[in-house]
Amino acid sequence: MDIIFNCPKCGQELAVDSSGAGSEINCPSCAEKIVIPHSAPPPSTGNVPVHPSSHSGSPMSSSAAAKVEMHLKVPDHSHPGESLIGKPAVPLEVAAKESDRKMKVKTIRHTDCIEVGHDKFDEMVTAFLQRVGETNVVSLTPLTYTHLDIGSQKLMTDYAVLVVYRG
Repeated sequence: MDIIFNCPKCGQELAVDSSGAGSEINCPSCAEKIVIPHSAPPPSTGNVPVHPSSHSGSPMSSSAAAKVEMHLKVPDHSHPGESLIGKPAVPLEVAAKESDRKMKVKTIRHTDCIEVGHDKFDEMVTAFLQRVGETNVVSLTPLTYTHLDIGSQKLMTDYAVLVVYRG
């Protein structure tokens, strides 16, 4: 048999199996800790009279279940309920079309960051990312490329980073 009771904080009506009497649960509506009572409180309106038309002779109409009338309360929440199903993220193509910022690509090559024998690749990448802003960066992709070294006339392998961002 179920025990039917109301949350003392928000008024949400709860029904729990009688085997759970005395245990503590969280209200599914307001998350208040509630101790399940050992029996349901008596209804405040008293017994509801059974209409004479319900004694028609069918077994269901004369059963005890047909005579019990339950008065259920629906809580009135002053604030909107929490959404339990989140919206999926907007695909990148749709976000790019809807925003006023266009998608841009920047490639920073290691060979372009060497100044008078000093390697400034890390500093230049960091400065660019700070200027763009973390929220606008869509992806960072490391690249390896081959180029012709002007001084030695040899093919050299080097690295770079490809930055896709909203600009």
